[in-house]
Amino acid sequence: MLDLKIHNGLIIDGTGSPPYPADIGVSGNKIVLIGSIDQSASETINAEGNIICPGFIDLHSHSDTSFLIDSNAQSKLRQGVTLELNGNCGFSFSAPLKGPAVEIYRDSTFAESAEGIRTDWPTFSEYVNALKSTEMPINTALQVGHNTVRACVLGMDPRMPNLSELQNMRNLVAESLDAGAMGFSTGLVYTPGNYARLEEIIEISQEAATRGKLYSTHMRDEGSQSIGLLVAVGEAIEIGRRTGVKVEISHVKCKGPSVWGKAHQILEMMEQGISDGIDLAGDQYPYTASSTFLSQALIPQWALAGGRNATTSLINDADEKQNLLVAIHERIAQYGTPENVVISRHSPKPEFEGMTLAEIAKHNHSTAEESTIDLFLESDGGVILHTYSEDDVETIAQSSLISVGSDGSSLSTEGPLSSGKPHPRNFGTFPRFIRKFCREKNLISLTEAIRKMTSLPASRLGLLNRGRIAPGFAADIVIFDKNEITDNATFDEPFRYPSGINDVFVNGIHSIKSGNYTGEKPGRLITNFGD
Repeated sequence: MLDLKIHNGLIIDGTGSPPYPADIGVSGNKIVLIGSIDQSASETINAEGNIICPGFIDLHSHSDTSFLIDSNAQSKLRQGVTLELNGNCGFSFSAPLKGPAVEIYRDSTFAESAEGIRTDWPTFSEYVNALKSTEMPINTALQVGHNTVRACVLGMDPRMPNLSELQNMRNLVAESLDAGAMGFSTGLVYTPGNYARLEEIIEISQEAATRGKLYSTHMRDEGSQSIGLLVAVGEAIEIGRRTGVKVEISHVKCKGPSVWGKAHQILEMMEQGISDGIDLAGDQYPYTASSTFLSQALIPQWALAGGRNATTSLINDADEKQNLLVAIHERIAQYGTPENVVISRHSPKPEFEGMTLAEIAKHNHSTAEESTIDLFLESDGGVILHTYSEDDVETIAQSSLISVGSDGSSLSTEGPLSSGKPHPRNFGTFPRFIRKFCREKNLISLTEAIRKMTSLPASRLGLLNRGRIAPGFAADIVIFDKNEITDNATFDEPFRYPSGINDVFVNGIHSIKSGNYTGEKPGRLITNFGD
């Protein structure tokens, strides 16, 4: 007898092949049969009128500690996500944490939501062991972050490492990859990663290359803040060229009016890189706004050197503060106006959450620049930046090289992971992509959208048995109504689960049943290609 049989639905298998009607038989945590199935099953699902597809794989997530803080975090599961890749943008916030990184972590906004819960480990293997013993509703994979590793060795020093320090960083990355990290990530726009030169990244990336693991990068510039968008794309491609590592460009975008219209050029550069033999792809979320830390968005790199205390001392110097105000003004101008900058998290004054920088300046009887400094001095916090053009988002979405990735976290509508006014991508990325680009705009076929959410991201991670509906593959399965699947989260009301996703199975376990969370937590930590 089978454990599960799904019948009467239309299968989109994740490969890009046309849909076809068939039954699916599941035994244990694996798909074992596809076709006309006569065998009885402990549970039978009538999927008439619905699509059956593989569980969605979120290749760009930040749920590094979500399930340590709240094992019921459902925002990704309810989107149909059955696997997240964390540790992106150069930040593996929980490990390895040693040396100067320990204090830097304690001062971060990331640590605020984890108050009273241990989320820091000196070695990656200890972090892996902690997650293995944690209940999770979905599967989780990890990366080791360059910013975190650099902070362990160099703190916030804006300099090149010496040979011993560089080898120390390589060793930390190698140990983390061997302990179960599925990739190495950089956030070269962030401090302290932005202090690294290309040679440093090439040297450390060799550790991922030799193990056949992913190198994912939040590029050094996605607009016009430093070296420029297209030069940054070239740098990412060059790392793949010089090392042979598998390169994933994170959240591909054109950030700010100065680079709008350059999406075609990004894609052409990526296609040329592939023609040159580089293993290269990217991911994207389907919104015209991003979200990040207030400090990284609005405070220039030179003012963050040395860490938060050094920045505070700089602010207290009248001349330096004046220079800083000018630099913040220039940062805001790159995003358009202060109306395009929205505070998403500020724990000292939660009443500011959801307000634009212009509104806060008016409230403070101050300027946007002065208000930025005031906010930073109270807490780093988070911001949402409305800085992309719809045309660029649509152009990137149509590329066969681009997976769907949320750049969000597994959150909840209640409890410790329900604070602030976060980006709606945490709750709506995958349904939004289908609703907007497939059903409403008809820019992408449903089969191609599913491929971009399943087999494509699985192939980037090198996963051998996930991302497809096929015998022998993991029973990560989503059943949804293609006419009803909808994102309900908005920038004004971000804590809203999507609709139209009727059932989700994680490792063969019914986790969303008739649109409701069952409370099951069958997720696993993915630490090798065969998991």
